[in-house]
Amino acid sequence: MTPDRPRPVLDALSRAYWEAAGRGELAIQRCEECGHYQHPPRPLCERCTSSDLAYPAVSGRGVVHSFTTNHQRNVAGFERAVPYVNLIVELEEQAELYLLSDLPAGEADWVAIGAPVEVAFEPIEAAEGEAIALPQFRPAGG
Repeated sequence: MTPDRPRPVLDALSRAYWEAAGRGELAIQRCEECGHYQHPPRPLCERCTSSDLAYPAVSGRGVVHSFTTNHQRNVAGFERAVPYVNLIVELEEQAELYLLSDLPAGEADWVAIGAPVEVAFEPIEAAEGEAIALPQFRPAGG
């Protein structure tokens, strides 16, 4: 991870997600009423408005929905990382359940829309200094 890159801020909604990642688990907010997964976390279910929400671990498998290679140094904290690839991954647990990830361009020659992926975790520190991990995606089985 680039040293000056922005660090996650753990708040009441995101803390469970980041702490699970620190344990090597991908935990996505899920409504206990209707079973709908949502990311990023929200105070209420976007489908039924229930506040009964949990963070179960999910498989971490999905497919590349979209990607772009960034060559411009216009995003604060990523200036030294260019070029890099942003991935939008659709998780297998639910249609249209997306996570954003990034990779150095030199590690992304395998990226294609529809490519199967699985989560991997990069240890980092949160803005508060807590040890957590950043979910990243790699080729499935690779």
